[in-house]
Amino acid sequence: MSSSRLKKPPRKPDPEYVHFCRGVLSGETPSCELVRHACSRHMEDLQTAPERGLYFDPGAAEHAISFFPAFLAHSKGEWAGQPLELLPWEAFITAMLFGWMREDGKRRYRTAYIEVPRKNGKSTFAAGVGLYMFDADGEPGAEVYSAATKRDQAKIIFSEAQRMVGKSRFLNRRINVLANNMHVEATASKFEPLSADDKTLDGLNIHCGLIDEFHAHRTGDVYNLIDTATGSRSQPLIFIITTAGSDITSACYDMHAYTEKILSGVIEDDSFFGMIFTVDDPEKWGDEAEWFKANPSLGEAKKLEDMRRKYRKAQEIPSLRNAFQRLELNIWTGAETAWITPEAWSACEEDLDFEELARLRCWAGVDLSSTTDLSACALIFEPDSRGRQAVLVSSWVPGENIEKRARSDRVPYDVWARNGWISSTSGNVIDHDCIRLTIRDDLKTRFPLLQAVGFDPWNATKWAVDMEGDGIPVLPIRQGYKTLSPACKELERIVMGGMASHRGNPVLAWCLNNVVVSSDPAENIKPDKARSIERIDALVALVIAIATRQELEGEDRESIYEGRGIVSL
Repeated sequence: MSSSRLKKPPRKPDPEYVHFCRGVLSGETPSCELVRHACSRHMEDLQTAPERGLYFDPGAAEHAISFFPAFLAHSKGEWAGQPLELLPWEAFITAMLFGWMREDGKRRYRTAYIEVPRKNGKSTFAAGVGLYMFDADGEPGAEVYSAATKRDQAKIIFSEAQRMVGKSRFLNRRINVLANNMHVEATASKFEPLSADDKTLDGLNIHCGLIDEFHAHRTGDVYNLIDTATGSRSQPLIFIITTAGSDITSACYDMHAYTEKILSGVIEDDSFFGMIFTVDDPEKWGDEAEWFKANPSLGEAKKLEDMRRKYRKAQEIPSLRNAFQRLELNIWTGAETAWITPEAWSACEEDLDFEELARLRCWAGVDLSSTTDLSACALIFEPDSRGRQAVLVSSWVPGENIEKRARSDRVPYDVWARNGWISSTSGNVIDHDCIRLTIRDDLKTRFPLLQAVGFDPWNATKWAVDMEGDGIPVLPIRQGYKTLSPACKELERIVMGGMASHRGNPVLAWCLNNVVVSSDPAENIKPDKARSIERIDALVALVIAIATRQELEGEDRESIYEGRGIVSL
């Protein structure tokens, strides 16, 4: 017998998803701890899951993975028209979702939660998963929906799937494409966008629900709707793919926390697959090694030089920092846009010399809440002998049931009140007269060079008239970009330049951490109460105070004083 007949046949190369898993666990593939947990879970389940009636089917995994390059193509960008080859991380997720089975031969995972930063190809990947479930999964009458709270968002994945179908010679012949519907007559299957504002959501029988950018959902209603509508399917899939968000009270954060518990082994849920790509150390947000952990497509679908450009800009413009961390590194942040960094604010904390402040001019800003919420008055002083500008803030909440309100809002109003950082007015609603009298009898007495009090004119006319009756000049400050943007940028300048000083007021620090800054096309900025995650009233009051100074000391100072006086009501 010839020796050649004794040679073993060449070993078939391991699939890409196996290489990815081994690379993560060996440290060869950059990855964060949560991704390592996801890979460890798979490897451990290969040994222990059969005891729970679960098994991994490599053939089923390969069937789903091979669908992408065989039938789908990139629809835009530099790879437009080329077969859609899954990147290693995408191949691993696909293998997990379609390879793991229950003992009855149905798929194990019913929900998948994937967190990954932007520009890693999320929508393309999700569209491919949807098309597989729509036309390659063997499900009669499959119903696949790209779901969101609004129709425009729901159509992002759906439109990408439409473009893929248009570029596939096989799928293009098989699938009928309409504006808001794709269907296969032979199997009575359909693929449609689905939004919470659709006129009717009854009668859904969902085989696959795709949710993109779940962090943007204010409630879990869309997810709950999909979950409820999968009950009659034998192996449905809810596929959620999103970046990190800014609201830790959201349904998305609840899902994030649930995923972390599963990956960390705190709880066990064999029907739930999760993978979170992020950094190990948020403090090292400028370290490119951390970037590769959070961005599994970096260097491929996502360009390193583009991240470098955005990072440099975030360093120079503090209001872009949180956006970079959240969107590029998948770090859950305190607000959508970090306006002033916590480090810069803390660096300005010091003891204030009240005797010196009494000899300086100052300007006040007031933000009055309507009923039960926080109200605030802020003072900004002219530069002292060192060139630093002091900030003082007084805040008020209704005194009745303050402990109950602190528990329900999860805000330590009661502790702040005991420590003197906040005052309580009598009753269960804010007493605006109490704020007026405090300014008249306390602040004006302590700081006699108070120039004027700025206020939001909406719903505060009577209060302003009463202030003028007390001899306190008042000035209406409109809440638009034209007025507030210069004040915001001035506050940012003095804080980031170390030219501000404050006493470490925790109420103001809390409001600063909560604030979301909105911008217009001209890059004007202002605090956005509607989008901020908690109260920002103390911060808004400070911006109004600075705007008041700018109004009175601007180029049109003469016309302000001599033309119309301090206020016109």
